Amino acid sequence: MLFNSFIYLLAFLPLTVSLYLLLNYKRLVLIANVWLVTASLFFYAYWKISLLPVILVSILVNYVIGRHLSIVRNQKVTSWERRGRLTLSCGILFNVGLLGYFKYADFFIANINALFSTLIPLPQVTLPLGISFFTFQQIAYLVDSYKGYTGEYAFTNYVLFVSFFPQLIAGPIVHHKEMMPQFARLRNKLINWENIYTGLFFLGLGLFKKVVVADTFAVWANKGFSAPETLTFITAWKTSLSYTIQLYFDFSAYTDMAIGSARLVNIHIAQNFNSPYMALDIRDFWRRWHITLGRFLRDYIYIPMGGNRKGTIRTYLNLFVTFLIGGIWHGAGWTFALWGALHGAALCLHRLWKDTGLRMPKTAAWLVTFLFVNAAWVVFRADSFHTAMTILNAMTNIAAADFQSIIQTTVSGTINWPPLSLMFILFYVLQDVFFRNTQSWAAHLRPHLGWTLGAVTAFVTSIILMMNLNRFTEFIYFQF
Repeated sequence: MLFNSFIYLLAFLPLTVSLYLLLNYKRLVLIANVWLVTASLFFYAYWKISLLPVILVSILVNYVIGRHLSIVRNQKVTSWERRGRLTLSCGILFNVGLLGYFKYADFFIANINALFSTLIPLPQVTLPLGISFFTFQQIAYLVDSYKGYTGEYAFTNYVLFVSFFPQLIAGPIVHHKEMMPQFARLRNKLINWENIYTGLFFLGLGLFKKVVVADTFAVWANKGFSAPETLTFITAWKTSLSYTIQLYFDFSAYTDMAIGSARLVNIHIAQNFNSPYMALDIRDFWRRWHITLGRFLRDYIYIPMGGNRKGTIRTYLNLFVTFLIGGIWHGAGWTFALWGALHGAALCLHRLWKDTGLRMPKTAAWLVTFLFVNAAWVVFRADSFHTAMTILNAMTNIAAADFQSIIQTTVSGTINWPPLSLMFILFYVLQDVFFRNTQSWAAHLRPHLGWTLGAVTAFVTSIILMMNLNRFTEFIYFQF
C-alpha cells in the first residue's frame, strides 16, 4: 500500500488510528496492540499477499534467536561468550542469507552465466517489500540482544516492532530500545492532540514533497535516463540535477509521511534527513543523508571491523568496505556497488585531506561535495555503466554547449526552456541551504491558523494533482 494513495490516506490510516486510540481509551491495551499488528500486516500484504510468509518467518526466527540471547545472557550461563557468539552468528547468517536469496539470486546467477557462458535458468525471485530494511533492523536487534541492550518482550510486541506500518517498507531503520518503551508508556495510550496536529502537518508536507516536487522532477529525470545518447551538455545537467532533487524529495517525503503516521498514534520515529545538500564535506553528507542507515553502517559494520582503532591503512580499508557493502545493500547491480565504492573512496580521501590540516573555503567545500554527490547519483540511477558514462561525459562536454544560441534567444525575449528549467532546478538544489527543513519547521510548530492553512493547502494541492494527473507513483524505495 502506498502512502500517496487514496486507500491509505482516506481509509486505512483513519480507521487504523481511530480504532487503536479507541481501544487504548477503553484500556484494552493488548487488543489495541494486536489490532495495530493486524493492520500493519494487512498494510504489508496489500501489495502481494503471497510474500507475507517471508516477513512472518523472518520475524519468528529472529524473535526466537533474540529471546534466546537475552535469556542466556541474563542467566549468565557457563561459556556464555562462546554460545552467544555462535547463536548471534547463526542469526546474522540467516538474515543475510534470506536477503541474499530474494535480492541477489537472479543477479548472481546472471553473472555466473555471463562469466562462464552457462545457461543456468534464473529463479525469477520476487523481491519482498522492505526486506532490505526489516532485515537490517532485525540484525541490529540481535546484536543489541547479544550486548544486553534489549529486554524480554512479548511476541506481539516484537511483531509490532518489526511490522509497524509507518516504517515497515522503507525505514527509518529503528532500534528496539527506541520503539518499544514508547508503546509501553501509559501517556502514549491517550489521545494527544498536539501529536495529531504535528502528524497531520508531516503528512501534508510529505505528500506535497512527493506528488508536487518529486514526481515533477521524475518526469525530467526519467526522460534523460531513458535516452542518454540524445543528451547535450545542458540537458545532461538537467537530467542529473532533476534526479538528485527527485531522490531527496521522494525519500524525505516517505520519511515525513512515516513520521506523521507514527505521530498520530503517539510514536516518535527517528529523523532520517537533515538538509543533506548543504553538507560541506562527504562525511557531513552522510551525517545528514539517510541518517539511520549511516548509523547502522557505522555501529554494525564499520566499528565491528575495527573502525579507526587498528591503524591508518586499516581505517581506510574499513571505511571503503563499509560503504561498498552499503552500495551493494541498495540493489542487485554493479552500478550500486560502484556507487558505494565511490562514496567509500571519497570518505577515505576526505579523511586524508583532514589529516593534512588543509582547509577549503566553505563555498568551495559545498560545491565540491555537491558536485560529487550529484555525479555519484548518476551512477546510482543508471541501469548500466554505459548509461552512466554517457551522461557523465555529456555533463563534462562543455564545448558542445551552444551558449551563444541560448544567450541570443534569451536576450531577444524568446522563452528558452533549458535556462528556465535549470533556474527552477537550482532553486530546489539550494532550498536546503536557505530554507528550514521539515524537522526545523516541526520544532516551531504550534496550533495556529497559518500553520493549519499551510498544511491543508499542501494536502489539498497534492490530492488535486493525484486526481487530475493520475499521480499514484511508487516511492523510489517502495520495493527495496
